[in-house]
Amino acid sequence: MFRNRLSISSWSLHRCLGPLRWTVWDESSRTQTVSVQEQPELFTLVQLPSIAAARGLSYLELCHFHFPSREEGYLALLQQSFADAGIVFHTLLVDYGDLSSPDAARRESDLAYLTGWIDTAAQAGASAVRIVAGEQPASDAGAIQRSADGLSELSRYGSAQGVRVVTENFRELTSTVASWRTLLERSFGEVSTIVDFGNLAKHEKQDGVKFGAPLAHSFHAKPEYAENGTIREESLRELLQLAGEGNGTAPVSVIFDRDGDMWEGIERIKAIILQLEQ
Repeated sequence: MFRNRLSISSWSLHRCLGPLRWTVWDESSRTQTVSVQEQPELFTLVQLPSIAAARGLSYLELCHFHFPSREEGYLALLQQSFADAGIVFHTLLVDYGDLSSPDAARRESDLAYLTGWIDTAAQAGASAVRIVAGEQPASDAGAIQRSADGLSELSRYGSAQGVRVVTENFRELTSTVASWRTLLERSFGEVSTIVDFGNLAKHEKQDGVKFGAPLAHSFHAKPEYAENGTIREESLRELLQLAGEGNGTAPVSVIFDRDGDMWEGIERIKAIILQLEQ
């Protein structure tokens, strides 16, 4: 079902790829700034495609905070690394932005910042950019409309460059299935979505996957864990089955963010996904 659709997000290797360069809004300067969190560098982002391909992966999703450079030469090198490995750069995941903010100046600044990452995605050969819908409450109808308007604007910008704009059930604005659904409806089909199992409330997991699957750009297979640290395999299989029934093409990205060896954790989740082939 998923053997040829396996992927990971670089977040699943966030203790392996060097410093995390988080983007934050600085209210005093009214602009974006970068906060660096040091992490070990066991291999580079440019080396990751060949490593991933050797582990049986067909796609990668890279987080924006893992990019050590956005210079033209570096992005060309990154694009070539994907081509050499025979693996697809499916999504550039931008983990910053509040298109739902009531602050018009903040929204305009974030829109400009995000268009820059669409440019980066185009230069690096990414198929799509994931944009965070927003940080405002899921119950705020005005915030949902502001986000939908911003996403549609970014989608049109990306389309001109051959880069798809997608969002995700990620952060506060899309924290309920109802708000997520409303946002996508108000985007009038211009924006698709990543479906993240782990970001769905426990009582909405099945309904959320059923809703999101036909619209999915990718699935983020983040399992639940028991108190002893073992994966709740039956729950993960159930959500994967729903995902496979609802969408026969979208990649499935393994999400691992717990303690321990990161590749080992990825392989444990991957093995459960591949059991569905049997």
